[in-house]
Amino acid sequence: MSQTPDHWSSEAYQKSASFVPKLATKIVQWLDPQPDDVILDIGCGDGIVDFQIADVLSKGSGRIHGTDSSPSMIESSKKAAAEAQNDRCSFEVIDALEIVNTPSLQQSSYSKVFSNAAMHWILRCSREKQETFFRGARESLKPGGTFAFEMGGRGNVAEMRAGLLMGVARRVGLERALAADPWFFPDESWVVQIMEEAVGGWKVERVELESRPTPADAGGVDGWIRLMGKQFFDAINDAQEREECVKEVVEVLEHVCRNPSGGFNFGYFRLRVLARKV
Repeated sequence: MSQTPDHWSSEAYQKSASFVPKLATKIVQWLDPQPDDVILDIGCGDGIVDFQIADVLSKGSGRIHGTDSSPSMIESSKKAAAEAQNDRCSFEVIDALEIVNTPSLQQSSYSKVFSNAAMHWILRCSREKQETFFRGARESLKPGGTFAFEMGGRGNVAEMRAGLLMGVARRVGLERALAADPWFFPDESWVVQIMEEAVGGWKVERVELESRPTPADAGGVDGWIRLMGKQFFDAINDAQEREECVKEVVEVLEHVCRNPSGGFNFGYFRLRVLARKV
């Protein structure tokens, strides 16, 4: 498993990004979980969506296995499952790019693979690793199994991204700021090309890019920026300078994202895909 820093806090996520699992309704519909499904969730976060899916699986023999590279998120998921005595959900710390090297997940034993709001982090890597990711997902599936995923798509949070890049670049230079950018937001054509042509063994059955303006959670712009933008700010070594940068970016984005009627809206674009292993 890749040894990378854990940038996530389950407490901060629930305060500033609790809208993420709440807005998973459409991709869960595309997944169409059935009582006897065996599902692999890639990038499960705090497991909230897994528990929702488990309600369907409890009517049969189904189960769902959540994986995430964040130990704090998996710890939170395991704790919640234990407290609820939910034996349909299991959780494991696994870097998504290492699924292809995880024998227990490469036995073509899952009927469905699922991912919500994680792959725009996962796929910020080389083209070779992107293809490796889709091969790993494919080999975890039974023949005819499906992969339903939703991620940030072309244009996602463009105002937030621009504000972060410019604020950090003023202090460390544009090259370092761009290197710190942790996101990859593709379009529909990219998905079809990499899955069907570059990797093969996939048929993309449905794909859409949806504009979905999203209201800020309780943490507001400040909470979102500190959570989602942490890897940008990590490029600034001096703690005081880093905090000054955070406040500057928040001030600009509160102006840009403010609703005249109150609150803040973020410019989310969601790329939604349903693909079948052939």
